[in-house]
Amino acid sequence: MPPPRPSRCLLLLGLVLGSVCVTLGSQAQASSTTDALNVLLIIVDDLRPSLGCYGDKLVRSPNIDQLASHSLLFQNAFAQQAVCAPSRVSFLTGRRPDTTRLYDFNSYWRVHAGNFSTIPQYFKDNGYVTMSVGKVFHPGISSNHSDDSPYSWSFPPYHPSSEKYENTKTCRGPDGELHANLLCPVDVVDVPEGTLPDKQSTEEAIRLLEKMKTSASPFFLAVGYHKPHIPFRYPKEFQKLYPLENITLAPDPEVPDGLPPVAYNPWMDIRQREDVQALNISVPYGPIPVDFQRKIRQSYFASVSYLDTQVGHLLSALDDLQLANSTIVAFTSDHGWALGEHGEWAKYSNFDVATRVPLMFYVPGRTASLPEADEKLFPYVDPFHSASELMEPGRQSMDLVELVSLFPTLAGLAGLQVPPRCPVPSFHVELCREGKSLLKHFRFHGLEEDPYLPGNPRELIAYSQYPRPADFPQWNSDKPSLKYIKIMGYSIRTVDYRYTVWVGFNPDEFLANFSDIHAGELYFVDSDPLQDHNMYNDSQGGELFQSLMP
Repeated sequence: MPPPRPSRCLLLLGLVLGSVCVTLGSQAQASSTTDALNVLLIIVDDLRPSLGCYGDKLVRSPNIDQLASHSLLFQNAFAQQAVCAPSRVSFLTGRRPDTTRLYDFNSYWRVHAGNFSTIPQYFKDNGYVTMSVGKVFHPGISSNHSDDSPYSWSFPPYHPSSEKYENTKTCRGPDGELHANLLCPVDVVDVPEGTLPDKQSTEEAIRLLEKMKTSASPFFLAVGYHKPHIPFRYPKEFQKLYPLENITLAPDPEVPDGLPPVAYNPWMDIRQREDVQALNISVPYGPIPVDFQRKIRQSYFASVSYLDTQVGHLLSALDDLQLANSTIVAFTSDHGWALGEHGEWAKYSNFDVATRVPLMFYVPGRTASLPEADEKLFPYVDPFHSASELMEPGRQSMDLVELVSLFPTLAGLAGLQVPPRCPVPSFHVELCREGKSLLKHFRFHGLEEDPYLPGNPRELIAYSQYPRPADFPQWNSDKPSLKYIKIMGYSIRTVDYRYTVWVGFNPDEFLANFSDIHAGELYFVDSDPLQDHNMYNDSQGGELFQSLMP
C-alpha cells in the first residue's frame, strides 16, 4: 500500500518555513525584569509517557499528575533523536540534529557546527539568573565538559556528589554480594553517602529557590532528574507499589516479521549489566526470559514513582515559597524507552515508544487560576497513600508537536521576543530556532491566534532520526560514533502514519543520500497503533520522503 499523498504536508512546510511566530501579545509581554515570570524547567531522563495523566492505569505518579491538572498537556510530543546528548542539545538549542551535527556523544556544537544560543543563554541575556541542577545538558564532550558554561549559566552547574556511584557495584544481589546490576532497588541508608542523586538534586533545587525568592532578578532554573535511566537504582520500598503478579508483558513483545534489521536496536547497554549477563541472552534479538521482562518493567515503573516523589517535593517547595504564582513550570523528557515492545529495550530507535515524550506547561493565570493566599496548587502527594485519586490534566492538546518547539514556546510564555525562524542553512546564525512556537495553544481568553500556524491537525508533522553503522544489528548499532555512521533513519510522524526511510549517510560531509535507500517502514496509526505491521512500499519511498523533509 503506498503512503498518503504529500500535498498537504508540502503546504504545511511552505507555511512553516515562511512563518514568523508572535508572542502572546502585549498582555503577556514583560515590561521589565521586575515583573517577568520565572521559569522552572524539569527534564527527566528516559521517561516515556507512562504516567497517570497520560492514561496509564498502573503507574502511580500523583505529583506529576497534579502538575498536569494545572497545566496544558501535549499528548503527542516527540523528540528529534532518541538518545540523551543529541536530544538535549537539539531541544536546548532549538535546532535539529542535522544542524547541531551531534548524533553521538563526541562533539561540542559550538566547535563543530555553529555558535548556537541555548534556551538558558537566551534567558540569561535577557536579565535572568540561570541555574542548572543535575542532568540538564548531557555531561562530557557534548557540552564541553562544563554543561555549556559560562554561556548558558550564571554560575557553575550543580551535580550531585552521589552521581559517581550510579554504575558501580552498589546493588545487593541474591548472593548477598554487591553487583553492578540493571535491577538495583536499594536501602538508601546502606548506599555510599546515604543518599541518591535525584534526592540531592531536589535538595539543591529547593535551596536555590529559597535563595531566589528574595532576588530582584527573575530566575530560570533547570532541574534534570536521572531516573528512570538505567540502572534502576531507587529506594526499594517503591517496589511494593508494583507487585510482580500485577506486571504484564509488553502488548507486542515479539520482533515484528516485517521489521527491517537496520531498524532494530540490540540494547547492548542493558546486556552489560551483571544480572543480565548472567542470563546468557543471545545477540542481537534475545529474547529476555519472561520473568525477567516483568522485573525490568516493575523496576522502571518503581523508578518513575520514585522520580514522582522528587518532583512532588520540588513543586511543594515552590508553593511554600509563594513562587507558584510567578513561575512557569515546564516538564518533559529527553526521549522515551522501550519496555519490551517489538522485542526491544532502551531507546535508540524511531518507534513511538522511543521518541514520544511527556510535555506539559503550567503558566500562572493562564493554564490555571492564580493561587489565593495560603492556597496550595502543588501540595505533596504520597504515592503510597491508597486514597490518592487520579487527577485529570487541566487542558490537553492532541496536536503533534516536537521538542525543538521548547525554545520559542518558553521564550514567548515568559514575555520575551520569540527568536526568528532559522534560514536554511543556519550554521552562521547564532540566535534562531527550527521549531514552531506552541503559543497558539495557550490562547484561552479570546486572544488573536497566530495566522501562520496550520489549523488542520492532519498537516502537522513531527520529525525524528536515528543513525546506524550497518544494515544489520551489531555491537555499536545503538550508539555509533560519527565516523562509523553509514545509514541514517529519517522518520516522519503524522496523525495518520509513521513513515521512516533508512538511507546512505556520509559522516564526513554530514550528507544523506535519499537515492540510496536501505530500508523503509510505514505504519498506519488507526489500524496499527503499536507499529507492528510494516506496510512500506519502496517503489517511490525515497522520493516521497525527501519531499516531506523540512
